[in-house]
Amino acid sequence: MRVSEEPKSLGGDLVQEPHRISALLREDGRVRKVRMPRGLDVWIVTGHAEARAVLSDPRVGKDTAQVRRLFERDGFESAGDDTVRALSGHMLNLDPPDHTRLRKLVNQAFTSRTVSRLRPRIEQITAELLDGIGDAERTDLLTAFAVPLPIRVICELLGVHAGDQPAFATWSNTMVAWSTPEELRGAAAKMHAYLVELIEEKRAEPADDLLSGLIHASDEGDSLSGDELLSMAFLLLVAGFETTVNLIANSVFALLREPDQLAALRADPALLPGAVEEFLRYDGAIHLATIRFTSEPVTVGGVEIPADEFVLVSLIGANRDAERFEDPHRLDVTRSANGHLAFGHGIHYCVGAPLARLEAEIALRGLLGRFPRLRLDAEPETLRWRESTLVHGLETLPVLLR
Repeated sequence: MRVSEEPKSLGGDLVQEPHRISALLREDGRVRKVRMPRGLDVWIVTGHAEARAVLSDPRVGKDTAQVRRLFERDGFESAGDDTVRALSGHMLNLDPPDHTRLRKLVNQAFTSRTVSRLRPRIEQITAELLDGIGDAERTDLLTAFAVPLPIRVICELLGVHAGDQPAFATWSNTMVAWSTPEELRGAAAKMHAYLVELIEEKRAEPADDLLSGLIHASDEGDSLSGDELLSMAFLLLVAGFETTVNLIANSVFALLREPDQLAALRADPALLPGAVEEFLRYDGAIHLATIRFTSEPVTVGGVEIPADEFVLVSLIGANRDAERFEDPHRLDVTRSANGHLAFGHGIHYCVGAPLARLEAEIALRGLLGRFPRLRLDAEPETLRWRESTLVHGLETLPVLLR
């Protein structure tokens, strides 16, 4: 079956109202061509079964060189300057066999067993941050808690100095948002220079951290080039906290809008691990998965996508597909949300998923335990989402604590 390739134009409400737009798109066609807010024509996938199929199809690739060629074919600047490209040449933007080789180097660092050893330190950081909020009556929970917790965890894991963490968060935010080319290049240049210096420091004086381990693996002939090492450090640092920041904040935001679900979780904290899966399904931290392209014609859900076309998978849309999840727009902390796609699917499934789950569970347990009267300090509809089609996260989360 072939559908019309006349693209449907999408606007800013794709960011501010992603669930409504995803539902409308799914009704119109679970796989269909759209024109993104900045003019790029892509095929967008909003059905769960169709998303799983695309995410695991070897004919749908991510190689940065081909993505760049297709951007230039369509008259768009692909990814900034050489510095931006150097940072973006990581395993998330590669296909096998390069992806397979790089993924193998970091898999062991993020297994559930390995990550579980971090629990005491994550609990300690959580307690310190909650203590820091102190006796305040109100706060922005993003800046006070949801942002600094994952940043401290991933930076300590990789070996980033504590004093450098705020600057790193600023650069990362610029690089995942709808930034201008000038802003993107500026943030990338600072990030690149910092990581080059950090890698050299770790090479000269190795420490007990993941980045030192990756440098050692490279020096031992594990086929990790200097550019690969740089882009790997960038990926692990950015992905290691962007997803978790928004998972924590989105989860709290969802709970504070659903008092019955908040009460159920308070009454039975043992529900938390399963509730985290429901938060991931209900309002996950990633909206549209990173861009892919078809290397040959691919038929998905009865729709043929021609070769050399861009494809975006709406993880948010797939996770609210009524054909997969009953009453998908309802938050239910007792639901079995197994099968959600918040961390992707296939060979690019998020390597840091065990860490994100653990951090979210500890953060929510600590927060709800410390502040039994926690509630929103604004009308929900007045809060805005960050201007990004990649990350799905709030700009602020004002709450009353007392």
